[in-house]
Amino acid sequence: MAKRERVIRMSVEQPLWRALSGYRVLTMLYAVGLFAAAYDDFDRPGVAIAFYVVLFVWTLATLPRVQSAVACTKRFLAVDLAIALTGIVLTPLAADAHHIDSGGPTLPSIWTAGSVLAYAIKGGWRWAAFASTPVAVANLVERGSPARDTVHNVVLVWVASIAIGYVVEVARASERTLARALEIEAATRERERLARDIHDGVLQVLAMVQRRGAVLGGEAGELGRMAGEQEIALRTLVSGGLVPVSRVSLDAAQGAVVRAVEEESDDEGADAEGPVDLRALLAPYAAAKVSFAEPGAPVPLPAPAAKELAAAVGAALDNVRRHAGDEARAWILVEDEPGEVVVTVRDDGPGIPEGRLAQAEGEGRLGVALSIRGRLRDLGGSAELVSIPGQGTEVELKVPKTRGKAGTR
Repeated sequence: MAKRERVIRMSVEQPLWRALSGYRVLTMLYAVGLFAAAYDDFDRPGVAIAFYVVLFVWTLATLPRVQSAVACTKRFLAVDLAIALTGIVLTPLAADAHHIDSGGPTLPSIWTAGSVLAYAIKGGWRWAAFASTPVAVANLVERGSPARDTVHNVVLVWVASIAIGYVVEVARASERTLARALEIEAATRERERLARDIHDGVLQVLAMVQRRGAVLGGEAGELGRMAGEQEIALRTLVSGGLVPVSRVSLDAAQGAVVRAVEEESDDEGADAEGPVDLRALLAPYAAAKVSFAEPGAPVPLPAPAAKELAAAVGAALDNVRRHAGDEARAWILVEDEPGEVVVTVRDDGPGIPEGRLAQAEGEGRLGVALSIRGRLRDLGGSAELVSIPGQGTEVELKVPKTRGKAGTR
């Protein structure tokens, strides 16, 4: 089945950049509106008008600069903050003394906070503290004395920007942690899929070579011993495996990035192959000692789900042949329920001793854990195993019809 690389990008930061873009435009218009409403308070309105022309052009021209962390460069931040500081310092030159003494707004007004917030989103709370300091100094110089309202506004900008910068840093750390967790999960599922394929083929061949070599003796016995060693090494490898290092996007605004190799999607698989009759995939398992009971009507399932379910049945029959003995009989029963398909594999062997499955998993023998339960879990179904010593074993496999997705990643 075709594989592809799925890329997941996670970012709580990008909405902050969008909000900042809107904030800059709205506060620029707000500052112009305040100037128009208090036009009589300005002795030199020409100075204010010239500044607002620059502010208007700068705000609109630099909107692309506040769309992401990469676009928002250090040079842009420095010029942006310089324009805000210039507007604060120019306020006493444009407005009369009454406007200043009464605590009237500076020329850029609350637009200045947008410059500081850009620092916070770009670099975190330390950058926010750095940008807030010259703004505080400029406001004190503009007022001429540390009045209550001036100090209040300065502290408000300082605290808000530092808090937002800290939240951005926490969000970035959380995204990296989540990306790591998702990659571990993706790597684990891929390792389980590979382990199932290896168990269904290579490991069983090695185990057979080991058993036959031990019976034949001589050079065949040595070959069997070597096959047994390779089987143990391969089981250890597929039960361990490596987890790739998590990635971080080149654009910090796009957050952490998770790349996982996955099988083609269910929609693509269904479109390419269409539903298949499960009975056709299970019928070849019927033999002299394997009875197959099926419904009279087709049992359609998406091709990936049907193949995985048939492989799980095959793994269950392999366990019967290996552990129940050559004389054991097996029965396969297919039931087409309204919301799910149920396949039962039963044998009349000696059964499984209590605790044997857990012991086998500890030894790296993952036939039940991966080839059966792992497959059904990835299909959104379940596998229940009931075994009574001396009375055989029964494996019940259930797959929902509404979620037949093999290898959900």
